[in-house]
Amino acid sequence: MSGMDKAKNKIEELGGQGKEAAGKATDDKDLKAEGEADQASGNLKQAGEKVKDVFKS
Repeated sequence: MSGMDKAKNKIEELGGQGKEAAGKATDDKDLKAEGEADQASGNLKQAGEKVKDVFKS
């Protein structure tokens, strides 16, 4: 996994955590759901990169 891809995916995940926390704090269900989706997307991308790395070896 390239360092740049890993960083982008982690930033997306952390941004999602921030959105989720903001949604909880303001009782905004849409923002909370968007944050959860961003986290899931970042995690999925990281998993995909790890699979690619396994097959490169």
